Amino acid sequence: MGILIKEAAAKLGLPAHTIRYYEKEGLLPSLQRDEQGNRIFEQADLDWISLMTCFRATGMPVAGLKQIVDLAAEGDSTIPERQAILEAHKLELMRRQEELDRAFAAVNMKLSRYDTILKGQPDPNAGNHMGLC
Repeated sequence: MGILIKEAAAKLGLPAHTIRYYEKEGLLPSLQRDEQGNRIFEQADLDWISLMTCFRATGMPVAGLKQIVDLAAEGDSTIPERQAILEAHKLELMRRQEELDRAFAAVNMKLSRYDTILKGQPDPNAGNHMGLC
């Protein structure tokens, strides 16, 4: 027995309008409706929405998700294409992670300098701000 959108939104921790948007964009092609037209969510729907939410958090565009959904609808023969999409996205995530790691190191370095100064010690790297990011 499925659940309605209000319950699905609460379980997923998402606003109902986000779920409606995903459906409008064609990202929930297997979503069923009851005789009154209410959306009925099964566990598989919740799992898929949760996965999409993770992908969106990584910056994957809705168009990329739609491409995966459309390919999945064509069957297992499209797995290599779906895999290629995710591999390309993974490479982009790795590039972004390296950028974030450099920025994180720069913030930590600056905080360390502030700690040194606040302790009344001379800053051994005063004036050296090059190459931080």
